[in-house]
Amino acid sequence: MSINIESANQTAVDRMMSARPILTGVARAKDVIPGMRDNLILHAGPPISWARMSGPLRGAIIGALIFEGQAANENDALALIERGEIEFAPCHEHNTVGPMAGVISASMQVYVVKNAEHGNIAYSNLNEGYGKVLRYGAYSDEVLTKLRWMNEVLGPAIGAALAQTDGLDLRALMAEALHMGDEGHNRNKAGSVLYLKWLAPHLARTMKNTEELAKVLQFIGDNALSVLNPVMAACKAMCDAAHGIEGSTIVTAMCRNGTDFGVRVSGLGGQWFTAAAQIPVGLFFTGYTQDDANPDIGDSAITETAGVGGFAMATAPAIVTFVGGSPKDAINATLEMYEITTAEHKQFNMPALDFRGTPTGIDIRKVVELGITPRINTGIAHKRAGVGQVGAGLVRPPLDIFEQALIAFADQYGF
Repeated sequence: MSINIESANQTAVDRMMSARPILTGVARAKDVIPGMRDNLILHAGPPISWARMSGPLRGAIIGALIFEGQAANENDALALIERGEIEFAPCHEHNTVGPMAGVISASMQVYVVKNAEHGNIAYSNLNEGYGKVLRYGAYSDEVLTKLRWMNEVLGPAIGAALAQTDGLDLRALMAEALHMGDEGHNRNKAGSVLYLKWLAPHLARTMKNTEELAKVLQFIGDNALSVLNPVMAACKAMCDAAHGIEGSTIVTAMCRNGTDFGVRVSGLGGQWFTAAAQIPVGLFFTGYTQDDANPDIGDSAITETAGVGGFAMATAPAIVTFVGGSPKDAINATLEMYEITTAEHKQFNMPALDFRGTPTGIDIRKVVELGITPRINTGIAHKRAGVGQVGAGLVRPPLDIFEQALIAFADQYGF
């Protein structure tokens, strides 16, 4: 088969950079996510069976089954699973992404993000904030009470507000946030403020109960990660636009389920390439240490896949106060990522590097040739179900994944 890899890669990154993700609404997962059904639980990372799932992913699934009313408690949830009545699938295989455990069940409210340039749609759940939350495997009464309020009040309120608009241009928001000290993954303080600023007038026009309005505004404003989930969906929409280009060696998904790290490649269709997820190294909340950390988990590495997150650390030196290191390390992290990428982003640029575009379009050939794997900013979950977040740090995927992908590419295209 005769292919031009360089041309294919240019097409892929051009589509990724030209994608224009617009936040258009909030809706019930079962109503909008392709293939979603009552007995299906979506999760972060590549495919995995219950037997191999980590503590935080199991905890989040148990919590989701209680939230849905399918189980009254942990034992009921485990019985459902053991009887084979619950199915599991990666968010990525349903046009969706979720941070950390990434668990999404049928009745949960999700963001709807449409790529206005290419027409594809991506979804993500609502962000609960830091600490003891479902996405880190916690499922206590307080966790589920917050989730129900988010589902019954917060999500519908944002959806009603969005319905009065032409949608929020998330690419433009991300570009501005990068100029304000965000990197788009673990640091979203500026982006969340921009999100609240844009959303607040529309909420005020559509919410009649001023007490509920105050609670919604405060919840969004108090959560420095409020914008992370729509940003993740935006990055998913960008990366999906670059997927399926024949002959392309560009990575279009990187994700982790707490056991395995998986990647997908534009020119290799739906194949997953996996290896054991690494344990992040970073800074821990008081009372926790490196020994408490679970192997890396979450779909949020879609941000790095799209050219932000760990790839844009140079523009967010304050991120090191959360994940560890020094401002110089943040700059060096970005500079290193230029070595394994194809382009400099046309919309996302960094003042600290003279407005140079962020490194975009991970090429599996360069990763393998240079032995440099992507840098990823990440939260750290406790390895035991029910505890929650214990810190934040940095991680890299195993090189073996990219070697597997390159061998498969050579086999498929006859090299």
